Amino acid sequence: MLPLHDTGIVPVTVIKDMSEAKKERQKIKSGLHPRNRHRERYDFKSLIKSDPELARFVRPNEYGDESVDFFNPKAVKALNKALLHHFYSIDVWDIPPGYLCPPIPGRADYIHHMADLLAESNNGVIPTGKKIRCLDIGVGSSCIYPILGNVEYGWSFVGSDIDTVAVDAARTIISSNPDLKDTIEIRLQNNPNNFFHNIIRKQERFDLSICNPPFYSSKKAVLEETDRKNKNLKQGKLKNITRNFAGKNNELWCEGGEKRFVRAMIRQSKLNAESCLWFSSLVSRGSNLRSIKEALEKVEAVDVKIIPMGQGNKISRLVAWTFLGEDKHNSWYK
Repeated sequence: MLPLHDTGIVPVTVIKDMSEAKKERQKIKSGLHPRNRHRERYDFKSLIKSDPELARFVRPNEYGDESVDFFNPKAVKALNKALLHHFYSIDVWDIPPGYLCPPIPGRADYIHHMADLLAESNNGVIPTGKKIRCLDIGVGSSCIYPILGNVEYGWSFVGSDIDTVAVDAARTIISSNPDLKDTIEIRLQNNPNNFFHNIIRKQERFDLSICNPPFYSSKKAVLEETDRKNKNLKQGKLKNITRNFAGKNNELWCEGGEKRFVRAMIRQSKLNAESCLWFSSLVSRGSNLRSIKEALEKVEAVDVKIIPMGQGNKISRLVAWTFLGEDKHNSWYK
């Protein structure tokens, strides 16, 4: 049999596969949480209407659909600005050059899953309003989790970070959007080895703590993984290795990587057992779960939840834990 490009004939089965692929791309992203606003494909016409700056980055993709070049950090940033304006009424949002530009659909999923978890302690009803207080460990310059949690559920947030530039950028976002001013506070963590100490104040209580930990164990590992992904997608080694979502060193890697970071957070959470109803963290690498579960057993967490999340081909999970028993959970909102 001749190769397809030599025959000039496209078999019916290939046409069917292309048609099915087109149909598949139009389906709702079922891996995302049912309340996630980004389950459907991006409507670029509506997004451009909300934020005209996005127009310069929108081009037809290989299927003829409107899209942006996700290899281009500027395009990813422009898309985020449009999404935040269109779906969350955030008029002013910006991040310093080179800082992490988060994928909003995945971040929104974290917030929605945590809302479901809080509902378990509130007779199945998601608690809303600014009396619900959340702590974001490593809030970043984008301030993304506090924005999403506040807009979706009215929660108030304290965001902490060790990076002064990120802290200043997050504070600028808050001060530039009046609806965020009275519900989000950013605090600088002066000791990079601490998670809760000097951030949680005396007698302060939080319903939830969240964290998106650094994934890699070294800068070298970041570059190697980025190069591998780029070669897979572009079929060749790139001269300049670029992360489409960018990210500074402390946002991307730490000694020991994600596993060591989360285990240290778990140990320190024990010292703040009465200060938070649910502690939680994103865990990207499934192979780290065993070690993380062992750390939770060691600190005698009363309850542990592992919540799977999926976006496209990427599979991750949330790990949540509490030191409070059923009685305290039942009385927490009373």
